[in-house]
Order: sequence, then structure tokens, then C-alpha cells
Amino acid sequence: MTLTPPRRTRRRLTALLALPVAGAVGAAALVAPSTAIAAPPLNANCDSSTGDPAISGFLTHEEVERRLQQIERTSNGTVDVDIAGFTNKKRELWTARVGEGDKVVLIQTQIHGNEPHGTMASLNLLQTMGGSSVRAQKMRKAVTVVMIPQLNADGAALDRRQNDQTWAEVVKEFPALAGAPESWNYRSSVGGFDTNRDFNPDLDYTPKPADFPGTSAGTGWYVTPEARTVREVYRGLEKEFGTVDVFVDLHNQGPCYTGQAPDGAGTGDYSTLSISGRFIDDPTAFGDWPKFDYDASRRLNVAVFDALQQRGESPYGTVTLYPQNTNLPGTALGSFALRGSATVLFETTGQTQSAGQREIGQLVKQVEVGLTGIIDGLTDGTMAKIDPNRYESIPERQFIPRD
Repeated sequence: MTLTPPRRTRRRLTALLALPVAGAVGAAALVAPSTAIAAPPLNANCDSSTGDPAISGFLTHEEVERRLQQIERTSNGTVDVDIAGFTNKKRELWTARVGEGDKVVLIQTQIHGNEPHGTMASLNLLQTMGGSSVRAQKMRKAVTVVMIPQLNADGAALDRRQNDQTWAEVVKEFPALAGAPESWNYRSSVGGFDTNRDFNPDLDYTPKPADFPGTSAGTGWYVTPEARTVREVYRGLEKEFGTVDVFVDLHNQGPCYTGQAPDGAGTGDYSTLSISGRFIDDPTAFGDWPKFDYDASRRLNVAVFDALQQRGESPYGTVTLYPQNTNLPGTALGSFALRGSATVLFETTGQTQSAGQREIGQLVKQVEVGLTGIIDGLTDGTMAKIDPNRYESIPERQFIPRD
């Protein structure tokens, strides 16, 4: 018997729905792909800094709200938008839910504030799934999709990776941490945390002084309100469905990379997207997690790869594997994989750098196509038929040395 947790008291979004999305990119522009992306010159500035270009092409917190309102309204309630929590600076954190299938997919975007393309892509998918097409109806019947768009709204407003929260504010929230060293993922120079290191597979974990400062090879603490909001959404879905079948985290990568075949031969192609399903070296190091299923994660990533390959147009075919020596159990991906979620990381090349803004349409579209590949595979049953060993045949990401 499926247990459905009581819904939180809802504060419906009541701002004027007729207002258009502001900024340089409206709904139509988000859907339409731009021209093919040309590889940057080898002496291009492709480090992880955001640089100085304007970010007007990306969605602000207010624009995300208006877009959600618009989607909820035009779907006639098929898409259900709630406020799930608040950032440290009291900006709303929303969930948008669509579908009634017994397979649940949780999609999180922009946990790093300067990584915006996934937010735009997820809203496009949400609009598609809330539509009246036969395909959308089939998707909704098979799958329940829950999205948390622009999780790090404070960081997005500042165009930076970290949230906007000081260590002193953490100690005020958790007085037991007074005198404990600052966590390793806290950057005092900006007054913020890398929120994507603040997760723990134990959803009931409470911060303990002895666990600080911690390391990248350890789990997190849920000291940030953004991570705690995701935890509660995830917990509620577990109570409702038993297992959160799929967890997707949408990111951006700063450096420029080219594809590399497993035999070490470079393809020479500029890669605009890297994906991964591997985030923990040794799952047994964190206790007994019997639902951990690496093969399910590998199938998920192959489905994304296939969806983009089938487009047959540049640059969608240049998908690469994110480094497979990644060991970050304190990420949402690592912690939720231990709990039994099949996971996939999207790393779109180009943050809020000039390239990331100049090629918005193309970069957003590739994420949308990849997400749709996941939903299609769950809808028609082909996901279960994928050979997980094909995951290792995806070309690996290779760094291009710079001057």
C-alpha cells in the first residue's frame, strides 16, 4: 500500500499570471535551438570563473516564478506548483509536479548559482509534460516528475557558485557547533557554502561538532536551508513511492573539453555536455545501503547519451563522460544514489561566461533532449532493456591544455 504524506500548507503563487517572462530570452527562445556551437580556440579563456559578461539572458528568481505560474495556469492545473522552502535570504524554493505514474523522477537545478542552463531546460520539459499532446499524456500516465528549479536562488542573484550564508549564521541555527571549525566547503571570502557538498544519505542526520570540518571524501551535514529543503522533498517522495527511482542534478562545467575514446584516442570534437552516474568510490564505506544500484544509474546515462546521439545534428553528438574518479559522497547525487536512486549528472559546458550566454538556445536544448530521453525510456519501458555496460563506451572528457 502506498503511503501518501500529508501535503504542507500551500501558499499558492498569486502574482499576475499574464505578465510575460522578462529578460532577453522568453519561452519561445528557450525552446528553439540556435546555430551549432563552434569550438572555442585553444587559447580561449575556459577556466571556471564567470568573467564579466552580462547575465541578462538567464532567468532571475522572479522570472522563474512567473514562468512557473504561467506553466501551472496554461496546464489547467496538470502541473502543480508549491513552495517547498526558502533560501537563507528567504527567497522561495519551489517544487513543480506533473504526472501520476508509479515511477518518480526528481530533477534539481542550479544548486550552483552560476550554472543556469538546466533551470531553463527543466521548465521547457515541464511545459511539454503539462501539455495536451498524446505524448505528454503517455508520459504523465507512466511517470511522476518533481522539479526543484534554481535551488540556489541566492547564489544565482550574485552570479556565483556558493549560497549566501555565513558560518556565524550556521552556528546560530545549530548552537552545538559553537567552537567547531568551519566546514571545508565554506568560503569565508564570499560568505557562502558549496551547497552541493552538504548532503548525507542519513536523512535524519543532525550536525555534530566532531564531524567538522570534514573532507570532500566524506558526507555533509544539512547545515544549509537549501539542502534541507531538498532533503524534505526527497523524504516526502520516499514515503509516497517507497524509492525515488531517478534523481537528476543539472550543472555546468567551466573548462573546455574534447571527447576522448576509451582507448585514449582523442576525437577532436568540442564537447558541450558531460554526464555521469558515478560519484562514490566505495559505497560500503558509508554503511549498509541495500538499494544502491549502479547499473540503474549507468542505464540512465546511456539513455541520455542515446537521446542526444539520435538527434543527428551538431553538437548534440559530442557527449562525454565526466571524470570517473569522482568521489563526492556529500553531493546530492552521491547521497541519494546510496538510498537507491538511479542518478545522472548533467554538466553543460559554459557557466555564466560569454559562451554560456551566447549559445543559450543550443545549450538549453541539449539538456532538454537528454531529460526527455530519460522520461521516454521510463514511459515506453526501454530503460530496463539498456545494457548498462554500454556506459563505459561513452567517450571520456579530456582537458585541452591552455596557454
